[in-house]
Amino acid sequence: MTGRTDRRLRLLVLLVVFLAMGSAAIVRLSYWQLSMSTELRAIAADQVVQTSEIEAVRGDIVDRRGTVLATTSYRDLLAAHPERLDEPSREQTVAGLTDILGLDEQGAQALREQLSADDPYVVLVRSLTPEQSQRIRDAMATPLDQGGLAGLALRSQPVREYPNPGGAPGTTLASQLLGFVTEDGRGHYGIEEYYDEALGGIPTQVASLPGSPALPDAADGSQAGRAGVDVRLTIDASLQLQLEKELYAAWVADRAKRVSAVVLDPASGEVLAWASVPGYDANQYGTVAAASPELLVDPIASAVYEPGSVMKMLTAAAALEEGTVTLDEQVRDGYALRFGSRMVRNADHRSMDRLPFRDAIAFSRNVATARVALAMDGSTPEASMRLYRMWSLLGIGQRTGIDLANEVTGIVPDPSEQEWGGIDLANRAFGQGVAVTQIQLAVAHAAMVNGGLRVTPHVVSEVGGELREGPSPTRAIDSGLATDLHGLLQHVPQRVPWYRVATRIPGYVVGGKTGTAQIWDVERKDWLPDRFNFSFVGFAGTLRPEAIIVTRIEDAAPTIRGQGLLDLRIESYELFRRIAGHTMAALDVAPLPILRPDVRKPADDRGTERSGRPAGG
Repeated sequence: MTGRTDRRLRLLVLLVVFLAMGSAAIVRLSYWQLSMSTELRAIAADQVVQTSEIEAVRGDIVDRRGTVLATTSYRDLLAAHPERLDEPSREQTVAGLTDILGLDEQGAQALREQLSADDPYVVLVRSLTPEQSQRIRDAMATPLDQGGLAGLALRSQPVREYPNPGGAPGTTLASQLLGFVTEDGRGHYGIEEYYDEALGGIPTQVASLPGSPALPDAADGSQAGRAGVDVRLTIDASLQLQLEKELYAAWVADRAKRVSAVVLDPASGEVLAWASVPGYDANQYGTVAAASPELLVDPIASAVYEPGSVMKMLTAAAALEEGTVTLDEQVRDGYALRFGSRMVRNADHRSMDRLPFRDAIAFSRNVATARVALAMDGSTPEASMRLYRMWSLLGIGQRTGIDLANEVTGIVPDPSEQEWGGIDLANRAFGQGVAVTQIQLAVAHAAMVNGGLRVTPHVVSEVGGELREGPSPTRAIDSGLATDLHGLLQHVPQRVPWYRVATRIPGYVVGGKTGTAQIWDVERKDWLPDRFNFSFVGFAGTLRPEAIIVTRIEDAAPTIRGQGLLDLRIESYELFRRIAGHTMAALDVAPLPILRPDVRKPADDRGTERSGRPAGG
């Protein structure tokens, strides 16, 4: 009896243990099935679900009036399945595509090799014309025994297009300003790169099981995307085209390496036109990148150069602010300034003796300008800091903040970090020994004519229909100083006869300053013989300056008529006048009804330079 009782107790204990274990298993199973079911399904889906992207439609780029400058269209990609072709059908397909694609013998042989490959899938042509697509589609629907094509596939894909021809042969409008989009949908250079996120949108992530349609539930892995938005520029397409035509004419006439210009509203900082020649065809960016990659770089914001005598206006600004000189004060010119074994000379190697400071700037006297710079603030180190401070106030040596990719700062030595000698200060007073960008010059001179405000240049006015508000203009120089500089810019072409004739636009007020600079050859470590950069920074308008225009004729070989007398077929200031005329028309700025040009003859023009070529550095 006792033994039987022990067995029953043991059975009871085992039953309790089994019940406890079963209950625990049920609780645990309920936890995994109920509480963790969503997470487990997601883990399982990640292991078997295939994800893919549907590229977002890229937004358009339009000019200030709505003209489309860049858009997205759809073209067919032509691919093939070589493994589905036997020898007769392969040769028939090669013959048919050779005709449709207009291939030569070499192209036909390359196509034959592609169709003979062991690969199951090869891309033959990435972008067909609509006519080519239709002919291939018709041929694919035709039976082989009737001359049809086999083993081919067409796949529609987005292609970025730049529909407007530029002002030079073989280019698209505003190519370097806009940039381009590569096959992966990414923008490069210019607007396309800077506003890539807004233009490109967000692709849709699509999840699907093998052999099944896409899963619609975001919880199953799909994620909705967002189409790109349109971007509206501040530029005027008609003015842009005229600008490119003028630059191309000067490039051909002057046999220059490059000719470029920017047109800026000095009050708002809006870029009205922006171009460089040679440009390129943005629809053929791949070919350009392989053959001439330097054309992709925009020189107006991404390249620096020694500007020459246009920088004399900044030296005048520093000297006038300091009180070193007044515009009417007599300053002493000279044949040369000596700094040990080095000298600074005027371009004509002559002296105009004593003359008003405003005329020293007008006739671009290197020696007189250097003397004024050296006299600022009592010593060379202090004068150097004074000039550098004015450069900084007006934006020289800094990024302007323009909304374009790859803007550079320039090469502007800081005298507090690297002390300037007397020769350095003298040379930099007239624009040698310092490297700037054209957009920096535009911003600096805009402050001289808009009352002393430093603007942030910009090329985009709207993103996705919303106004883009940039930084407000900031005070750079006193309004009284700006008034003096405005008058000085207007005085230059009035005072110098050949500038007056070449820049005159009846009914409009113009002003500006030339600059001619020697070009340093890094490899030879010497100045290039008889090769120069020619610049002009000027304004045009009526009751107020409507536009600042900076022209640059890069690395041109002038006709040399004598020491300091350099002639181009189209001078930088003549190019300014042509661009200014187009700008006034594009902005609908009516000429003043009565505006008689100043025809007074200067008292003494002997020995003056024609184009402002600096010497001695």
